[in-house]
Amino acid sequence: MTEGTGSGDGSSTEGEQVTYLEAIRQALWEEMKTDDRVFILGEDVGNYGGAFKITEGFLEEFGDDRIIDTPISESAIVGAAIGAAQMGLRPVAEMQFIDFIAPAFDMLVNFAAKVRYRTGEGAGLVVRGPCGAGARSGPFHSQNVESYFANVAGLKMVAPATVRDAKGLLRSAIRDPDPVLYFEHKHLYRRIKGELPTGEEVEVPLGEARTHREGSDLTVITYGSMVHKAAEAADRLAEEDGVELEVLDLRTLRPLDAGAMVESVKRTNRALVAHEAPGFGGFAGEITAQLNEEAFEWLDAPVRRVTAIDTPVPYSPPLEDYHLPQVEDLATAARWLLSY
Repeated sequence: MTEGTGSGDGSSTEGEQVTYLEAIRQALWEEMKTDDRVFILGEDVGNYGGAFKITEGFLEEFGDDRIIDTPISESAIVGAAIGAAQMGLRPVAEMQFIDFIAPAFDMLVNFAAKVRYRTGEGAGLVVRGPCGAGARSGPFHSQNVESYFANVAGLKMVAPATVRDAKGLLRSAIRDPDPVLYFEHKHLYRRIKGELPTGEEVEVPLGEARTHREGSDLTVITYGSMVHKAAEAADRLAEEDGVELEVLDLRTLRPLDAGAMVESVKRTNRALVAHEAPGFGGFAGEITAQLNEEAFEWLDAPVRRVTAIDTPVPYSPPLEDYHLPQVEDLATAARWLLSY
């Protein structure tokens, strides 16, 4: 299996290290093999194999009634997926870049998210797509859109940081009876690897956070690619300052595992919230509010946020690096909290 697109049959040998991208491929392949209701639709997912080659080889295996190349119309893609879900199928709609989910906003917010409340029947579909910056793709192919949907009851949101979670959370999302937005960070596609077992189903439940790194002095609450920066900052502070940061990977943003956040803060008494999206109106604000409501008596310092600055993502590599939160930003904020 090559690191880029993986093997043609979506399989893995025992103990083999696979990429984040390959884990997503495996989840899609295995769910389509297991359940003939599952199908994929989106722009260039068939003959081209997807913009990042995640669905390469799928058309030959599953046919054009289950791997459907669509017109360039995200609202039509999601609308068709909602209709198919209402008929009992399990559609997985791909956005070439998650930025392009904007034209489908109305279909997701005003229909998919509310159809169970209105009719008693949910719409079990997944909308997945590459999110995030760091690939020098500029302002239209680098956004993180989770806060756009955070205020919408009825939508679930997933943001995996590891290979195992990329596979396990996608399988759970496909099986979920309600709409799930699955944010896969493209900067992780070929940069991280992890071991996936063969002959064993990998499924990670929605709504459960995971302790990525144990610590006793401060909790860093984050998700997606920032989990790895937080872990690097924690290692740096352990070596340089002799302190231990706990890194809590939320994994799922809706439903949010508030219990795990509170329990971690009870142990460490300090909290740093980090994400790659800009800070104003970002997801960190909700997390901070919940910690202040549920864990205030255990906090020995204010909850602090580390986020991108409030600008579009620049094309220029130095400016993009300046725009994004970096390991040093996390380390500086953590030191400030620990000295409070």
